[in-house]
Amino acid sequence: MTSVLIVNAPSLQRLGLRMLLAAEPDLTVVGEATSADEAVRESAALHPDVVLVDDRFSHTIGVDAIRRITRSGAVGERRPRVLVLTPADSEAYPYAALRAGAGGFLRPDATAEELIAAVRVVASGDAVITPDLTRALIEAVREQQPARTIREVGLDTLTGRERVILSGVASGWSNAEIAERLSIAPTTVKSHVSHILAKIGARARVQAVVFAYESGLVRPAAA
Repeated sequence: MTSVLIVNAPSLQRLGLRMLLAAEPDLTVVGEATSADEAVRESAALHPDVVLVDDRFSHTIGVDAIRRITRSGAVGERRPRVLVLTPADSEAYPYAALRAGAGGFLRPDATAEELIAAVRVVASGDAVITPDLTRALIEAVREQQPARTIREVGLDTLTGRERVILSGVASGWSNAEIAERLSIAPTTVKSHVSHILAKIGARARVQAVVFAYESGLVRPAAA
């Protein structure tokens, strides 16, 4: 059973989201919050698998709250993953939120099926980012001035094979696609990805994508 905390939607929207998620046999809504501070408190108290942030109507759930939510809990414990519903009207926000630990973004006009699927994917530890938000992310990365050396961000800790696999992840390839290109088993790719996440301190696959661009391993295509 995947537990979900709903954050920051007006009451009618929260009710709609609760009813939508509760109708699924493998999902349960354990609580609601209407502000950043309340979201952090409820997340720490309820230990949800996914914190669903509906940010369509106001922007009170900032990057700091996402960071506090995704880093809550003792070392070794399963920590909440954050899924954000937000319009693609800002390049900086998705980039900063992903660095803070957000596990995915959806457009506000996502269908019920897309939302339910995204909750399950984020709960599993994978990432969800719609194509337009991916473009916004890449644009934000393109504009960043590197503040750290490659050694400082840990790229030098990766083996040659791990760098190749990380490049594939950053290119949007699935484990199966990476396995096919490298002529190895998908389970081997999955193992490599887990090792990569541990080495670079990423909490989810999408943070590894940000790392790949920040470190210079992968560069955005010229505009």
